[in-house]
Amino acid sequence: MSNPRSLIDGPARKRQLARAAQNPLLFLQETAADDMQDRLMIVNRSFQDTVIVSDWPQLWADRLPDARVIKPTETLDVAEGSVDLAIHALNLHWAEDPVGQLIQLRRALRPDGMLIASLFGGQTLNELRMALSEAESRVTGGLSPRVLPMGDIRDLGGLLQRAGFALPVSDTFRIKVRYNNAIALMRELRMMGEGNALTERLRHPTRRTVLFEAARIYAENFADADGRIPATFEFCILTGWAPDSSQPQPLRPGSAAARLADALNTTETKLND
Repeated sequence: MSNPRSLIDGPARKRQLARAAQNPLLFLQETAADDMQDRLMIVNRSFQDTVIVSDWPQLWADRLPDARVIKPTETLDVAEGSVDLAIHALNLHWAEDPVGQLIQLRRALRPDGMLIASLFGGQTLNELRMALSEAESRVTGGLSPRVLPMGDIRDLGGLLQRAGFALPVSDTFRIKVRYNNAIALMRELRMMGEGNALTERLRHPTRRTVLFEAARIYAENFADADGRIPATFEFCILTGWAPDSSQPQPLRPGSAAARLADALNTTETKLND
């Protein structure tokens, strides 16, 4: 039974993934995996021991065949100091404790080992959120949690520093996927394993009138000229390094050996007290 204080209903999440695994739709996972692989190709480093946190090991069989793929459990199955590359593959948005997941991977990394993590950002499914919220409010007079809360890139970047990574970098990219209607989108989300597994979700099927009203609102506000609707997916990519003495270190304040005004060939103007 799930902890009532948990954001995610663990058993429901497992059932969701088991259903999705029967006929998975993984193009978003593939997009994230391809992007992370491209980023690794431009890193001037060869990695010997890699761990990947993912529910979909088949995605990595050809991309990184020598990597060890582990499930995104609360306690990750990886030993301290055992790897030099750690990948958290488009699953961190489902973590109850994302900082805890990153700390575990930082400890698993050897000094100067690299982390790369991907997760959905706050703009993901913004159209669907609006349509469902408005439809439910109109039909039932209330609101229930339906789409997983996702962080803003500015907030997500701070996770790396909180987890103790050096040289943290965060960036984002978005794609839009077009569907015939909102019902088709929601059906595909279930096939992706990205349906509603929130603890506070409704425990009975959503009324058909709510779904059809959401589809109408979605089309009314976002449909293209051909009648198809766009769905936004924002991918946030976090990279960092396990601390090591060989890495660049910030200079101590006041230790500069040259004046900025000289470098810019300008005159320094003192401010009034």
